[in-house]
Amino acid sequence: MAKSEIKVVGAWPSPFVMRARIALNIKSVDYEFLQEKLGSKSQLLLESNPVYKKIPVLLHDQKPICESLIILHYIDETWSSGPSILPSDPYDRAIARFWAAYIDDKWFPSLSGIAKAQGDEAKAAVMAQVREGFLLLEEAFGKCSKGKDFFGGDRIGYLDIALGCFLGWLRVSEKMNGVKLLDADKTPGLAGWADKFCLDDSVKDVMPETDKLVEFAKILFQFKANAPPPPAN
Repeated sequence: MAKSEIKVVGAWPSPFVMRARIALNIKSVDYEFLQEKLGSKSQLLLESNPVYKKIPVLLHDQKPICESLIILHYIDETWSSGPSILPSDPYDRAIARFWAAYIDDKWFPSLSGIAKAQGDEAKAAVMAQVREGFLLLEEAFGKCSKGKDFFGGDRIGYLDIALGCFLGWLRVSEKMNGVKLLDADKTPGLAGWADKFCLDDSVKDVMPETDKLVEFAKILFQFKANAPPPPAN
């Protein structure tokens, strides 16, 4: 399929955008990457996702698909001849969806909350939540992987992408705060998995370098600090 028929509207630092890019790489699908600029939303984005007005958006033959996990489902079903992303077993598929929802609804808000926490005590409490989440995910990894390298078994799958896309920002949090959140002593399975995930051919070219992401984080925090407050109701 021609590259121009498939486009990803997004931004390189976004973990949610990375999900779509990794999935397309797994399926060996060429695509055009249309990058949004910090602080602005293109007309294409607003027209393609008028409800949420957020990235990522997958454009397939000019038809938009929004929300990163929905995009993963779409890619897996549309390019079914490539390696499967979702588990084939209905129960395994349901479990993968459960943990992906947990990551987005519970774990990632804790990770992103580190930068927002005011004071050492509040920051330590949020970091404890991230570590507690890793303990749960360590147990889930043991059950889902069935002793293999990835949540998806022998190769990267749905849950690997759902969690692995945040590894860059995890490293940013660790570096900027001088802490270790993913502890190989407490969660050895996840620590080994993270290394293998980042080295995978479908991931390594889209996973941002930590130092580059740290510099972007500083720009992002400054941008948010200078943003006008939301209007009062």
